[in-house]
Amino acid sequence: MAAISGIIRVMEKAARKAGGRLRRDFGEIEHLQVSRKGPADFVSKADMRSERTLYDELLAARPDWGFEMEEAGTIEGAEGMPRWIVDPLDGTSNFLHGIPHFAISIAVQERKLGSDDWGDVTAAVVYNPVTDETFWAEKTRGAWLQDARLRVSSRRNLSDALIATGIPFNGHGDFAEWSKIFAAVGPNVAGIRRYGAASLDLAWLAAGRFDGFWESGLNDWDTAAGCLILREAGGFVSDYRGRSQPIHSKQVLAANDALHSKLHKMLVNALKA
Repeated sequence: MAAISGIIRVMEKAARKAGGRLRRDFGEIEHLQVSRKGPADFVSKADMRSERTLYDELLAARPDWGFEMEEAGTIEGAEGMPRWIVDPLDGTSNFLHGIPHFAISIAVQERKLGSDDWGDVTAAVVYNPVTDETFWAEKTRGAWLQDARLRVSSRRNLSDALIATGIPFNGHGDFAEWSKIFAAVGPNVAGIRRYGAASLDLAWLAAGRFDGFWESGLNDWDTAAGCLILREAGGFVSDYRGRSQPIHSKQVLAANDALHSKLHKMLVNALKA
């Protein structure tokens, strides 16, 4: 096992502290006060408490770093310093419906050398409070589930592949686009799953539980950690045109090398129609 660095320890400590509170709130789901932010986009007091806990823990550890958070938005850090990209509760709808599939996602993004623009993600943690699983990675140091090394699946044939996706819903996403991709992919694979937490989809892909993933209309905090974990497990992540970036959110296509190329060709042909 790779030695766990100080930055991963900081991230895991914060995630576990916030995750313990989410577990308690999950057990009292019927008592949560819930408000609407928009169509089918819920935010609960549990979500806000989780974000506050993560903010306090991470700020105490790195007081000059910035933040990009789902609820609080952008908080600038000191000039030239990295930022935390935080999703305090990925899978909020699952959480609020009593479905035990949600996660905390934390990533570190560095500045580009000599620039104010953002560059590579260098550290990532995705923590599932219900299963107590910590998926983590650091750039060039591999991806891990607790102390076990992660590798993407070795499947080469789409007919054997289990593919994850996110389905557009109530004002979110492009259903026509998704339908074209589904119509092309569905008949050629072993199955398609929609679990409702993109960070866990990418972490599970890194662990070989899924063989591919596609979704569009996400945010940086949904995918920043998962993209690094997947790449460090030997996976490929791109947009629908095949371009690679540090974080993919608006369009995500991910798999191992063989399946990524096959899925990409299928997806391009579907969207031409």
